[in-house]
Amino acid sequence: MSAIPERLSISWIRKVYQEGELTPRQLIRELIGRSEQYEDYHIWITPPVMERIEPYLQALETMDRELPLWGVPFAVKDNIDLAGVPTTAACPDYQYMPEANAAVVEKLIAAGAIPLGKTNLDQFATGLVGTRSPYGECHNALEPEMISGGSSSGSAVSVALGIAAFALGTDTAGSGRVPAMLNNLVGYKPPIGAWSSRGVVSACASLDCVTVFAGSMEDAGLVDSVARGFDEDCPWSREIEKKPARLPSRIYLPKDKPEFFGQWAKEYEKKWDAAVERVLSLGIPVEYIDYRMFQDAALILYEGAYVAERWQDLKGFVETHPGSTFPVTETILRSGGGKEQTAARLFGDLHALQAYKHKAHLLLKDAVMIMPTAGGSFTREEVREDPIKTNSKMGLYTNHCNLLDLAAAAIPQDGSDRTRPFGITVFSRFDREELIRGFAGAFLSRETMLFAVCGLHKKGGALAYQLEELGASYRESTRTADGYALYRLPTTPAKPGLMRTNGVGNHIQVDLYALPVEKLGKFMTRVSEPLVLGDVVLEDGRVVKGFLCQGYAARDAEDITEKGCF
Repeated sequence: MSAIPERLSISWIRKVYQEGELTPRQLIRELIGRSEQYEDYHIWITPPVMERIEPYLQALETMDRELPLWGVPFAVKDNIDLAGVPTTAACPDYQYMPEANAAVVEKLIAAGAIPLGKTNLDQFATGLVGTRSPYGECHNALEPEMISGGSSSGSAVSVALGIAAFALGTDTAGSGRVPAMLNNLVGYKPPIGAWSSRGVVSACASLDCVTVFAGSMEDAGLVDSVARGFDEDCPWSREIEKKPARLPSRIYLPKDKPEFFGQWAKEYEKKWDAAVERVLSLGIPVEYIDYRMFQDAALILYEGAYVAERWQDLKGFVETHPGSTFPVTETILRSGGGKEQTAARLFGDLHALQAYKHKAHLLLKDAVMIMPTAGGSFTREEVREDPIKTNSKMGLYTNHCNLLDLAAAAIPQDGSDRTRPFGITVFSRFDREELIRGFAGAFLSRETMLFAVCGLHKKGGALAYQLEELGASYRESTRTADGYALYRLPTTPAKPGLMRTNGVGNHIQVDLYALPVEKLGKFMTRVSEPLVLGDVVLEDGRVVKGFLCQGYAARDAEDITEKGCF
């Protein structure tokens, strides 16, 4: 049986099925075991178990194996109905048992996909942090002490940990995008109505979108092609044509530097600068614009009368079930029922919003706008200490999107980043999604990874040209974490051998290069034993790729660990 990769992709699953290396049943058993290993991450409200999944496995036996999602496992946010499985919206007393699947779930199952279970979320999809749930705080997949993002927390983490190939989320104000960035995924948010919202517990029915988390734009696009379509039984559904991807004629970036926040603000700012550098390298005309219009529009969602929509949808339950709602969630919901939330105020907000929407749609006629998905992140402890302010910060660059009827995709700045990953969001008009896909394809094809070197490949070294001719660019000089050993290998010319030890060692000086991901294979053809590719932990906690040395080589090498450099 084939080894299961750390993260799943639809193409890998289809390949191993076609080659007979794995069956859907074998894959599901492995994924259930993987899920159990992460039980304390609070990913699930209804976790995957074989008994419940068995009917879907049996159904595959009579389905066409050429179906686009045949045997592909996916997760469902627990405000989206899965027939025969309770829907809770992360509120136990709200629980009900749906007799039918949500419209998008039904389409995915008909295409061969296997629903694994129901994932944790910020209660009633009200939050961007992933901690507002009586089922536990969802842990970040890469750094468990950090927030996972929300409200689609468990969905994102299930994909990032390789339990599901893709997962459904929802998005009103960023819930399908913020968790994508924090777990280094793609989060695709189609336009309002492109996917049916029938069978979804609404946060704001007029703004809600069902979304997808995936490891790549290709996987997200495949799910989108299955899930989208007009639903005559959904009052919010509309026909939006999916057009072939193409590049935008213009890219808009913010004129003023976005706000970065939290204790790692400078780190996120550097990653934004690297993303902007890559945007500029695409050769598409770039224009810098005043972002304040989008900020002003975003304020309408929570600081205007629009928040009354959330209260209207849930006030009956909240008022008849005292104590059942998470305190911070209830505070937000009840803010929509204040005396100041008058019909006159709502119409004033709607008129202002229409003006913003008109301007945005003129601006983005054949263009996309790029913003950070989020300007930072927090530990789960920091969110407990200040739940309102931290949550608000996470939505600085997301809240405007659905209000202005935009489509969006959150994409990673560096797909190999495992320490506080950063991403950008690409926005288009609702009827110009093809520009998002075109831009994302171009941007991701130029993706770079930080690569650590400590010998002749360092800046100015005799072999630095090998990196430079592959398009790598020098970024900075830094040091590894403590606990590394360094050897001078008896080669011609002499090469360094960097090894991780069991705590005995030193900080070793390294140079970091931004290496195009697509060129890594070519670079590695120049590397021979005893050097191998591996993870290098830096002094500031970042984990990057670099050259490591196999242990046997130390026997005949000079130990230069104390020197700290080559």
